[in-house]
Amino acid sequence: MNFNKDIRFYASCSHPNVKPKKGSDNFIEPTYTNKNEKNMKTLEDLIHLEEPGWELVTEWLNEAQNEYEILPKDEKRAEKELVNTQVTTRSSMGAVIYETGGILIDNGWLRILGSGSKKLDRGLAEWNKGKTFKNYGDQPSHFLIADDVIGGYFALNAGGIGSEIGKVYYLPQNTLEWECLDTNYSEFLYWALVGDINTFYEIFRWKNWQDDVKKASGNQVYSFVPFLWTKEGKDIEKTARKLVPIEENYNLTIGSAKLAP
Repeated sequence: MNFNKDIRFYASCSHPNVKPKKGSDNFIEPTYTNKNEKNMKTLEDLIHLEEPGWELVTEWLNEAQNEYEILPKDEKRAEKELVNTQVTTRSSMGAVIYETGGILIDNGWLRILGSGSKKLDRGLAEWNKGKTFKNYGDQPSHFLIADDVIGGYFALNAGGIGSEIGKVYYLPQNTLEWECLDTNYSEFLYWALVGDINTFYEIFRWKNWQDDVKKASGNQVYSFVPFLWTKEGKDIEKTARKLVPIEENYNLTIGSAKLAP
């Protein structure tokens, strides 16, 4: 699947009224350059009462064409995740972290990471630690922001997975290659709520997938045999499926991607 040439994504994510506020996607900022937790911004520095990003996200929720569920947040956990992520609540990412435990799209097929909740027990910063950076306060190579039930991973690039800084990339199971979606975080979030995700995922949806998705928690994904990136795994209807922990799937995916020709 070549996302750079796939007009389905561009058509479904673009919207004339979606103009993220200035600075709403400045995730990759010098707040990380100190590489020292002592120099990180405080909670008070990161909470913006004027022009909060949640107002913009709420507008998008009201426009949503796809089924979604806002997961409840734990206040202390949300505060911790915001500080560890070092993004402000003026941004859409900061708003999702601070105001939600995460967002489930299409009955949980797509999971947008927030501060963590019972159904999606992974905070955004917590999930990235040890994967895209070593210690809180370090500059990440990229930032994992969402994933899907078939083991595909969405990440905001900070230079470690491609040349397009600040753009969202997707790592699908059928190619094991990071592919730029030519969109920023806010546009990606809007697309997840309003865009044509059915067409985007068309080749990955099997008969009765809706019932199977409901069996998965936000910390699980489906593993397929044969693997979807093999010749034998191209027809998803002919594969065997089972739920596995997402940590296990992520490690296998990254390992397989490095070994792939």
